Amino acid sequence: MDKIKVLLVDDEYLALNLLENFIKEIPDLEIIDKVKSPIKAIDILNKTKVDLLFLDIQMPTLSGINLLNTIKNKPVTIFTTAYAEHAVEAFGLDAVDYLLKPFSFERFLQGVNKAKEHLQKLNNTEEPLKADVINWQDGYLTVKADAKLVKVFFKNILYIEGLKEYVRIVTNEERLVTLMSLKELENTLPKSYFLRTHKSYIVNTQMVKSVEGNLLYIGNHKVPISRDKKNDVVNFIFK
Repeated sequence: MDKIKVLLVDDEYLALNLLENFIKEIPDLEIIDKVKSPIKAIDILNKTKVDLLFLDIQMPTLSGINLLNTIKNKPVTIFTTAYAEHAVEAFGLDAVDYLLKPFSFERFLQGVNKAKEHLQKLNNTEEPLKADVINWQDGYLTVKADAKLVKVFFKNILYIEGLKEYVRIVTNEERLVTLMSLKELENTLPKSYFLRTHKSYIVNTQMVKSVEGNLLYIGNHKVPISRDKKNDVVNFIFK
């Protein structure tokens, strides 16, 4: 999958540098430019493909909201501002999130995850079966857990458990908790091998040993199956 092209627009260097440092922690984001001038930002947006825009609202010459109103093909946008009163107007422009300064890395990551999910819907990037097969041995997720980036290979995942705004990824070797939605993972993982069995669980179907009642047995773990999903789950795994 191509990297997400990001443009940063803020009239404060400190704010730009903070965003740049946060983005460097996420491998699938790529900054194409960072600018203080809203006029220069418009020129970039008119000439260059931008997937994700981080946009300050309060800027001299032209506000972020007015800037966005001048763009014909609007990128997915996350507004950043120190003023909460602009939130309603910002969401009226279909911004995917609104970060109130100063914001933490965790809050920033929530906004990025929303943007990724929105981009997936826009691009309809569901991979075909052939691609799933090719990527199975070498495919992996990169997640942030315990203040470090961790590569988790698809083939090593046993199951994934949703924990509200976080998920727990369980392998034979480790358990990783990271800020990510279960829905985002469901859309990212190869659909030929991973299956949502319950509102809070996704399983690696290759690792399932047996089923008994409404439980799947994966190694030494038991994972529940929703009643309404049981027939589909059993047919998919044991077909």
